[in-house]
Amino acid sequence: MSKFNSIVLIALIYRGGGVKTALTAAAIAIVASLLGVLHSQTYADSPTPSDTPRASQSPDDASQELRRYALQLLHILSDADANKWQRYRRAIEFCADAPARLAEIGAGNDVSALDTTLAALTEDMCADLDQRLDAARTVGLLLNEPESMNGYVLITGRFNNGVHLIDHLGRIVHSWQLGNQISHARLLENGNLLIQLDSDYKGRTIAEVDPNSSIVWQYSPSARLHHDFLKMPNGNVLMLANSTKTREEAIGAGLSAGIAHPGGVAYDHLIEMRPIGNEGGDIVWEWSPWDYLAQDIDPTKLNYGDISEHPELIDINFLQVTPSNFRQSDAWDWLHVNAIDYNPDINQIMLSPRQYSELWIIDRSASTEEAPTRSGGNAGKGGALLYRWGNPRAYGHGTAADQRLFRQHHTQWIDPGLPGAGNILVFNNGYELETGEDPRFYSSIEEIVPPVDGYGYRREPRASYLPVEPIWTYAAKPPADFYSRIMGCAQRLPNGNALICDSVSGSLFQVTSDGRTVWRYVYPMDSGTPLKQGEEPSILRQLPGGGDNLFKNAVYRAYWYAPDHPGLLKYDLTPGATIEIYE
Repeated sequence: MSKFNSIVLIALIYRGGGVKTALTAAAIAIVASLLGVLHSQTYADSPTPSDTPRASQSPDDASQELRRYALQLLHILSDADANKWQRYRRAIEFCADAPARLAEIGAGNDVSALDTTLAALTEDMCADLDQRLDAARTVGLLLNEPESMNGYVLITGRFNNGVHLIDHLGRIVHSWQLGNQISHARLLENGNLLIQLDSDYKGRTIAEVDPNSSIVWQYSPSARLHHDFLKMPNGNVLMLANSTKTREEAIGAGLSAGIAHPGGVAYDHLIEMRPIGNEGGDIVWEWSPWDYLAQDIDPTKLNYGDISEHPELIDINFLQVTPSNFRQSDAWDWLHVNAIDYNPDINQIMLSPRQYSELWIIDRSASTEEAPTRSGGNAGKGGALLYRWGNPRAYGHGTAADQRLFRQHHTQWIDPGLPGAGNILVFNNGYELETGEDPRFYSSIEEIVPPVDGYGYRREPRASYLPVEPIWTYAAKPPADFYSRIMGCAQRLPNGNALICDSVSGSLFQVTSDGRTVWRYVYPMDSGTPLKQGEEPSILRQLPGGGDNLFKNAVYRAYWYAPDHPGLLKYDLTPGATIEIYE
């Protein structure tokens, strides 16, 4: 039997029988190898797509190349010395290059109809790879469609001490070991990581670490660091900190005694710090919500007034507006701001106060001294709220039917140069319990177009801030299939896709603008231990309301970086092994 006839026989059986004949095709390939059709060298010695000559070829050469290319894939799938998971990893690396390589081989060459069939066979085998090798696959790369966006993903596990940078096929290109940590890591343009370190879950240190995991700068403020931080274009570090007011101080500021917590009120505030040397820095700007409180229960206090007439202020009693047991338990953790973003084009900061189910925008151009006066800065309002969106009831407008955000995370402006640049993207967690209303137990991603007017935002008198609806929303079908009650993030990619992190399950996935999932990766760590392919992550605990579990492979945030990102220049991006173990 000739080599070409063997290939054609495999092609006819495969294409005639469909996906279920994969094992038959592999068996035939093994028989063919005994006849000398497939060479006996190991996969490590086999030519890879990157090794294949790229020079222009004659029609006969092109035909030979097409046959040789298909044989590579058949050899991978029929390797008796490797288990199915190892074959899967090798085949998926091969198939990542297959569409472009097949097109290159056939371009401008007069190949035969059988060779065209052979090329289609190779494409079919790659397209069906997930279905044919999917049995019991649980972690690592689970899906990789052509519409996905190639790049690198930085992953910070919530219960793991390491940070991993992986490529599009789930292979490690760099790792950092940083000791105990919470929150997440951001890759800086100088190649270092900015990360919040934590030895006792009190969030005391923000640090910059180099590619060798050595700390090159750190800062420990007196206040507890909380959730988010970022490096500003001027080199300063903007961070969230958390401080406490006593119960008496909170009541004195207008908080209803009926909802005041015995331990007082924890509130989040902003610190901008200029790093100095290897340790420490100078605080150059601060903002506190305590300077912008309003209330309508005690007319003897100076901040008394009609909440609906002052959307620029924060109703300290808003938790009383929606008096479910769930919200009452938040009386101490009053705001729980879980995200910040900075827009250098307009010098504004976005915050995500989770308890209020809305996003806020404030003016960074107002100085620390101007901010409490509610005057000054580009917008002329000091540090008062310029814009808020997601839950009009928080400022005395609308009803429950007008609420659009539900205890959100990762509010951000879409970066310049990306589809939707300047719009706002939000990870909308879900989980909203209201008295007499149905709970929402699913997550979604929302994109809105803010009503920008110079340095301000348009709003009709005594009306809610626009828009009424998002310009784009992603939710699973059915919605409950995507639900991360806590944590979570989303990021717009250059091709219009969104990278989404379902934090509680440690699942990262890309969706297209029309909602199709084209890439999926499950973080294969279980409290510091790499998982074997086929194993399931452990459940840390059951979360209340809705039945979702918090897994030990939970990912707080994950960030996508383009291959030409300046921060990657320090790294050898040659892919290594996967995090998960194949044996």
